[in-house]
Amino acid sequence: MAGRNILILYGSQTGTAEDTAHRIGREAKRRHFTCRVQPLDSYSVVNLINEPLVVFVCATTGQGDPPDNMKTFWRFIFRRNLPQNALCRMDYAVLGLGDSSYPKFNFIAKKLHKRLLQLGASPVLSAALGDDQHDLGADAAIDPWLKDLWDKVLSLYPLPFGLNIISDDVMLPPAFSLRFVEGEAAASTHEISPRERESEAAAPTELNPFLAPLLSNQRLTADDHFQDVRLIEFDTTGSGIEFSPGDVVMIQPQNSPKHVEQFCSLLRLDPDRRFVLEPREPDAPPPAHLPQPCTVRQLVADYLDICCVPRRSFFELLSHFSPDEQEREKLKEFSSASGQEELYAYCNRPRRTTLEVLFDFPQTTGSIPHDYLLELVPRVRPRAFSIASSMKAQPNRLQILMAVVQYKTRLREVRRGLCSTWLASLCPGEHRVPLWVKKGSMKFPCEADVPLVMVGPGTGVSPFRAAIQERVAHGAAGNCLFFGCRGQSKDFYFQEEWAGLVKGGFLALFTAFSRDQEEKIYVQQRIRENGRLLWDLISGKRGSFYIAGNAKSMPAQVTDAMKSVFQTEGGMSLPEAEAYLSQLEKSRRFQSETWS
Repeated sequence: MAGRNILILYGSQTGTAEDTAHRIGREAKRRHFTCRVQPLDSYSVVNLINEPLVVFVCATTGQGDPPDNMKTFWRFIFRRNLPQNALCRMDYAVLGLGDSSYPKFNFIAKKLHKRLLQLGASPVLSAALGDDQHDLGADAAIDPWLKDLWDKVLSLYPLPFGLNIISDDVMLPPAFSLRFVEGEAAASTHEISPRERESEAAAPTELNPFLAPLLSNQRLTADDHFQDVRLIEFDTTGSGIEFSPGDVVMIQPQNSPKHVEQFCSLLRLDPDRRFVLEPREPDAPPPAHLPQPCTVRQLVADYLDICCVPRRSFFELLSHFSPDEQEREKLKEFSSASGQEELYAYCNRPRRTTLEVLFDFPQTTGSIPHDYLLELVPRVRPRAFSIASSMKAQPNRLQILMAVVQYKTRLREVRRGLCSTWLASLCPGEHRVPLWVKKGSMKFPCEADVPLVMVGPGTGVSPFRAAIQERVAHGAAGNCLFFGCRGQSKDFYFQEEWAGLVKGGFLALFTAFSRDQEEKIYVQQRIRENGRLLWDLISGKRGSFYIAGNAKSMPAQVTDAMKSVFQTEGGMSLPEAEAYLSQLEKSRRFQSETWS
């Protein structure tokens, strides 16, 4: 029998898959496995042939894309020259995390499971497909799957003689020690700044972002409109940043000074005190995003996501620290499988933050050991924004169109998006914002004579503004934009810019202002009304068709409108129209980028 080693590899975009992978890692340690938990792209994939047991936890992003931290692995595992029996000595299990409101639900997990089978690996059990749309979230699929997984794994790798599963009541040791450094030791250690550029030519990355000066922060919606939408411009001079239409800028936000002070007060932490992180296990290097040494203020402001809605694992760990019986029992209930509906009602539905939960459990919060902070609170994730400008049209500038997230729940305090609230609060000329660029899923043709049909209601117009600016800079005139919003005088973004391009013959613009008349009008109605033009552009002139915006109902309604056009103008049956749309998608002449 092989040694009792288990490897847990994850591909995570928002942190959910990472959190789940670490949960499986904790459960493995309770069963006395030697366990490693790693992002897929930090693992040397050529060593996979030597692994006896691997659990893959994979999210699906965008339109069926792998997360950023598993893209290198993804390319390798699908190389055609890999032998069919390459992984014949490996047992494996795949856990997928997705959202069934997207067309390619859990596409990555399904495809990976199939590929591992092709390479000769043996599945311990069928792939699990977690769904964010379920009332209980992904846990509705994860909980029963994990129970089956451990039953199967322990039949293959029984517990060593004389050992039992470590009870959930026993707290596992922390991954890191947080050692405070005082006086000369703190002053003498060099602190690594977020961006110490070794080369001006090097393109910025997540670990080495560019601190971009904020040039403008302009509200585009009317003052009396319910939503605050900003056009924000950054100076990228000397950054090495390059981007194309459809690309995405990643921005690393910060917690507000008010929330940082509240957190430090609750946990009785001196925000100006310095510390270094010391791993307790040799295979666990400290987080690359944190400077060493680091002040408590830096840790809380830049790294700990104290304003996120906490996950179940947060309550599980927190319950171990509680000296108060009543608080401890409530925390245990929230972390149990039977308590998930109550946890959803307490936390997820009203979008209660980690900081607010800590206020609700004061006895427990005052007893949290500092060594567990990084396991208790996840790190602040960068936020992605479609770039709304063209390098060709505006060199050394990068613009985004951003809705400031703000909404009410049953909680007294208004809910606010961390990144959008932070960006909206910044004053031009006084702040620098950590950012870097990554390739987007949407690609536009290089040929100027290929017409583009773009459907971008609301802030979905962002990538199309970049594409139109770029094409106009090259003299391309075949640009057709369908834009929708609530009211012409309220949230019609770039109205004057579009009017100038229409006048110059560069743009055909179709608008749908849903609240400017008694009967609501949406972009899908404008598509049906202009079916003959669209059929000519797509079928006659071999144009490309794009959708960007909210994933709720618009994309499906727009594609239904296009299928209707194919039927009325192209003389197709519904199955033929669906097949034609599928053919356009395969040839990349139909692309969509949606978000929930």
